[in-house]
Amino acid sequence: MRVGAFHASMPGYYATRLVELPELAAELGVGAVLVKDESDRLGLPAFKILGASWAVNCTLSKRGGFDTPATGLPELRERVGNAAITLVTATDGNHGRAVARMAQLLGLAARVYVPAGTTAKTLKAIADEGAQVVQTELRYDDVVRAAASSTTNRPADILIQDTAWRGYEEIPQWIVDGYSTMFDEIDAQLGERAPDLIAVPTGVGSLLQAALQHYRKTAQQRSPAVLAVEPVTAACVTASLAAGKPISVDTSRPTSMAGLNCGTVSTIAWPAIRDTLAAAVVVTDDQAHTAMRRLHELGVPAGPSAAASLAGVRAALGDTSQRKALATRTDSIVVLISTEGAV
Repeated sequence: MRVGAFHASMPGYYATRLVELPELAAELGVGAVLVKDESDRLGLPAFKILGASWAVNCTLSKRGGFDTPATGLPELRERVGNAAITLVTATDGNHGRAVARMAQLLGLAARVYVPAGTTAKTLKAIADEGAQVVQTELRYDDVVRAAASSTTNRPADILIQDTAWRGYEEIPQWIVDGYSTMFDEIDAQLGERAPDLIAVPTGVGSLLQAALQHYRKTAQQRSPAVLAVEPVTAACVTASLAAGKPISVDTSRPTSMAGLNCGTVSTIAWPAIRDTLAAAVVVTDDQAHTAMRRLHELGVPAGPSAAASLAGVRAALGDTSQRKALATRTDSIVVLISTEGAV
């Protein structure tokens, strides 16, 4: 795969910053804390465009009869031509906007379904990308089903969804593969240093899957512990780990961590989560907001979902047994994935 090269061909690409925050290292009792700041990724305020762009590339290239994805955006535009295609997805915000942006870049239509409680600002941001926004009174899991059903018997409609279920796994895997650019950047930015703990805000588990895939395939002598952080109101990974199998949870209670308000683990993420995840922790909205304010003080414009990574590390390392289980020492290097900008 040439994922990074494809992203580098897109307008506004640069490696998002990995900022070291010694103040947090002192607060957490570790050697270093670094934040991967995804508040400006390819002109959008979240990392989601990495997965959406690569999945759209792979999907449209395959649909056009090509054996490999396009090497860059200009080549993909040539492959798409004047095709009458509509990209369809469900979203709580950032993924839908990313799919809509790809449609705009390729001259395609986009239809984006959103759950109940989606803010007016989010609706406008998606619509401003040129997408048709379909408002519903449904929870996220049900919105995903509605978006998928809407493409039935409509061959010009293509579902670009960032979660997998039985029978729909290829495109979500391409989305996960697209997220690899973030972790490749982190490796390059760390240089000779190796992380000991990676904290990942977690919804359906696709970004978490990308982290687990990346750090389990490197040639490092030791792989970092990966920590999943979920809202206490939408802890599908934590519940599934406790049950020993994927289970869905009720997400009807609202949370400010809208990007993580997901009730069902992606089917393709579950095996990696089950077999290689070090730990999962849940956080409250109050904990996320406290972490968000601290990150803002330190110059990182994180939203509530992004700040969950700091909130989760605070909770995990504040528990003696969990700190020991994560093998976190006073010289450990901790990386927090800050998935979105301030909202």
